[in-house]
Amino acid sequence: MAKAIHSMIRVLDEKRSVAFYELAFDLKIADRFAFDGFTLVYLRNEETEFELELTVNHGRVEPYTLGDGYGHLAFSVDDLGAEHARLKSLELAPTPVKEFSHEGQFLAKFFFVQDPDGYKIEVLQRRGRYR
Repeated sequence: MAKAIHSMIRVLDEKRSVAFYELAFDLKIADRFAFDGFTLVYLRNEETEFELELTVNHGRVEPYTLGDGYGHLAFSVDDLGAEHARLKSLELAPTPVKEFSHEGQFLAKFFFVQDPDGYKIEVLQRRGRYR
């Protein structure tokens, strides 16, 4: 059976992105591989083996166009209210907390925050299918 191991995003500034993901989600560098034209940085935390791969193309100065195909990354947390307050206190501008239902049944409680490159990140209350 296949196992999901990472998701990759392209970032403009490695230091700025690594700092954001560590501050916001406690992701730390697990591996870093510098090549001639690009660097791969793998981030993870103790919650999971799943990693976020940052690809940094050397010499790139223009921000990436995210287009209309990108959706979001998602993290689940034990206490959504506390996490929202923490990210707000860090001036990371989380969106207001929302609730989502399907056919009258509660599905999720969540908010979004954006990284320095504009990638949307959903933060969900750990519950039900969102563990």
